[in-house]
Amino acid sequence: MTRRRWIADEVSGNRAALVGPHARHLAQVLRGRVGQEFDVVTGESVRRGRIVSIADDQVEFELGAIVPAAPISGLTLVLSIFKFDRMEGAIEKCVELGVSRIVPVVAHRTEAHLAKAAPKRVERWQRIALQASEQSRRASRPEISQPQALQTAVSTAEGTRIVLAESEEQIMLKDALQAPPAASEITLAFGPEGGWTESELELFQGAGWIAASLGNTILRAETAAIAAVAITLAELQ
Repeated sequence: MTRRRWIADEVSGNRAALVGPHARHLAQVLRGRVGQEFDVVTGESVRRGRIVSIADDQVEFELGAIVPAAPISGLTLVLSIFKFDRMEGAIEKCVELGVSRIVPVVAHRTEAHLAKAAPKRVERWQRIALQASEQSRRASRPEISQPQALQTAVSTAEGTRIVLAESEEQIMLKDALQAPPAASEITLAFGPEGGWTESELELFQGAGWIAASLGNTILRAETAAIAAVAITLAELQ
């Protein structure tokens, strides 16, 4: 049977712990008990962990052998902020698929009230990413950064940089991943509901990004992100 995986909140030597709501989920919802074994992500490795003490606000593990873990992808998403319920769905599914970093950005067509409220949602997004990481048995949780201006994200991204654009008619995402040859780091950028403005696409072009398409259909922002991540990781593997 496949063991459930937990990402430790605290690690010290051969001991690790879950604390707060993280611990309560294991203690109260899953009714964990002393002696149960799980995989525990310690930050440096994944190890076999046996519960040695359990309380509502803290669960402690004794750590054992290292468990082989799949390599971490070098895939970053620059994700324009859109309706929070849909954005949360995109974060959850993209993390399950294997992205390593998500950068929320304020685009021209991002609704003003969403842009204003976004910094207060980061903690929730990080919690969703943690739960999705454990669900999909990842060896680490991805980074969810603080919201930033689009220009900052465009200018600081590294590796192969691809902006998904409805206006692009020549290059498909799969082709963009091949030419130039994909770097170890790949960044995909997604516009908000309504898409990128012409000036934003010029900003990407001026910074050397490749524009690519997912096809002729018009996808919701969250659907586009999930589909593009699946295609990219399939190509990387």
